[in-house]
Amino acid sequence: MKGTENAGIDGTGPVQLLCSLCSLPLQLFLPSMRKKPALSDGSNPDGDLLQEHWLVEDMFIFENVGFTKDVGNIKFLVCADCEIGPIGWHCLDDKNSFYVALERVSHE
Repeated sequence: MKGTENAGIDGTGPVQLLCSLCSLPLQLFLPSMRKKPALSDGSNPDGDLLQEHWLVEDMFIFENVGFTKDVGNIKFLVCADCEIGPIGWHCLDDKNSFYVALERVSHE
């Protein structure tokens, strides 16, 4: 993956996902923000195409992030306190990659 700048949570983000062949920025779809149970019901939700994400390589860096039930091979990341999300996602095929969408969180 290319495009890392401005060290994030673990020094690897934010990350702009780019095509490895042509370097075109990839947009990834995340459902609209809603309560955790509504994210895993299998319906076709409204959502946003997002480009910039933090890459977190260790789930234990998170202190207050929850995960939804599996939706295909994806788990969505949600706020553990209010259970609103998704703020990011984790693909079950890659155990060490957790992506947090910059547009879905505030950061200082």
